[in-house]
Amino acid sequence: MRCATALGILSKVLLYLSLAFYLAYRVHALPLSTSGRWVVDSASGQRVKLHCVNWAAHMPAVLAEGLDRQPLDGIAAGIAGLGFNCVRLTWATHLFTKESYENLTVSESLSSLGLGDAFDGVRRNNGWMVGITVREAFDAVVKAIGEAGLMVVLDNHVSRPQWCCGDDDGNGFFGDTYFDPEEWLRGLEFVATRYRSDNPQVVGMSMRNELRGPNQSEPAWYRNIARGAQKIHGTNPDVLIIASGLSYDTDLSFLRKRPLGSDFDSKLVLEAHWYAFSGGQRLVWADQPPNRVCSEMVRRFDEQAGFVIRNENGTSLPLFVSEFGVDQRGTNRADNRFLSCFLGYAAERDLDWALWALQGSYYLRNGIPGFNETYGVLDANWDRPKNPRFREKFRLIQDTLQDPRLSVAAYQIIYHPHSGQCVSVDDSSNVVLSDCKKRKRWSYNGNRTAVWLMGSAQCLRVEGEGLPVLLSAECDDNRSVWGPVSSSWFQISGMDAQGRHLCLERNSSNSNSIFTKKCLCLDNLGCSKNPQTQWFHFIPSNVE
Repeated sequence: MRCATALGILSKVLLYLSLAFYLAYRVHALPLSTSGRWVVDSASGQRVKLHCVNWAAHMPAVLAEGLDRQPLDGIAAGIAGLGFNCVRLTWATHLFTKESYENLTVSESLSSLGLGDAFDGVRRNNGWMVGITVREAFDAVVKAIGEAGLMVVLDNHVSRPQWCCGDDDGNGFFGDTYFDPEEWLRGLEFVATRYRSDNPQVVGMSMRNELRGPNQSEPAWYRNIARGAQKIHGTNPDVLIIASGLSYDTDLSFLRKRPLGSDFDSKLVLEAHWYAFSGGQRLVWADQPPNRVCSEMVRRFDEQAGFVIRNENGTSLPLFVSEFGVDQRGTNRADNRFLSCFLGYAAERDLDWALWALQGSYYLRNGIPGFNETYGVLDANWDRPKNPRFREKFRLIQDTLQDPRLSVAAYQIIYHPHSGQCVSVDDSSNVVLSDCKKRKRWSYNGNRTAVWLMGSAQCLRVEGEGLPVLLSAECDDNRSVWGPVSSSWFQISGMDAQGRHLCLERNSSNSNSIFTKKCLCLDNLGCSKNPQTQWFHFIPSNVE
């Protein structure tokens, strides 16, 4: 009982702190607009980076998951405590278009699915909620997210409430069994209206998640996405309009030939998804050389979606990677390799993103009550992250690294995506890896030049095979010049006194030391070793 009381007090403290942050934050950051490839504060033009987590509320119970495990305000405060600044909250069209949901209470919804344990949990943790309607419960979740200092992106995930996604689930594309375009438009209008007033935390609406299936076509995409964007913008001109592509939100390439035609008064954002399993590539990530796979998959993602942030044909738009994710237990080799590649890519381009997913469990999924979500940030009881080093792992991509308004001299961060740590210097002048909040700034002018510690006359220097890299004042010979190598460009090599090229390497999972060792798997031919302990990447930044 004392433990439960302490957890309750902690949740309230976190909530009050988050609320104080929110009241300060909303003064200068809402509503949002776009400026080229950036999401910005409409009033000041200051960049606002979206680093979000997905919270599912589109499943058969049409209730945000986890309310049977923890109090709502505690969950919302916990999201803020994990470093996120927004929630991509999913919703089903039918929740707001079908009369059967208008007066359906939370109690009735859970009982109709035979979810007695979930009902008991909601009554225990959020007793005030069991008698309100499922629409009112959704309102309460949106409100709690805002009160925790977080922004909200409302994502139309499906029409019929169910798990997503499959080619033949009837929810995939306009005109499918459960996907009536006119009903979809009514749903968008209803939600845009419902959260227009007194909900400044609702900063964006994602029109539809993962369009897909045998009926998808480009002409239908252009016709319906334009209608959906116009409906949202005409109803609530303050919110960002977020548009997904085709093929499970992996393909925006057709926009090269024909842009959508309007940015809706600087409100249009494009979204894409990327997982190890995207395009059926999970076994490739698991079994093939990581350098080559990462290089190839980055190229493919850029061709299909990443190009939108570049100024091609005189235009660029923000790209919101609204879903990526991995098994948070850290036991899936394909996911682990994908994540290291993704973190390096996302940091280098300083993308806006939303991690799948918050929920550690579901009321009901695949016919199983209390189904555990391995991709969930939180554990099955929703009281702590599955990965105890979650905050450190994702810290760098949660930070704003590039601001188009700032003119300060750029610098480099040296990032180790496999650990999520950054290169720093300890009190004894040892070069080490540490939490990226303690990162150092480095000056680097390109391939085969010195890497200088900014504000000093010292640089990184190779001492020899298997020896720690040094911070030295001797910076005028070949042992102090560095350059990216390998097809992934994620390994950084220098040269020892014998002329051998050696790569930076994290010493071990139990050490923060950085050594120089023989570069692993540069040729990618028949190499069975994983070079990701040697994956270091220069990340540009201009943010003070």
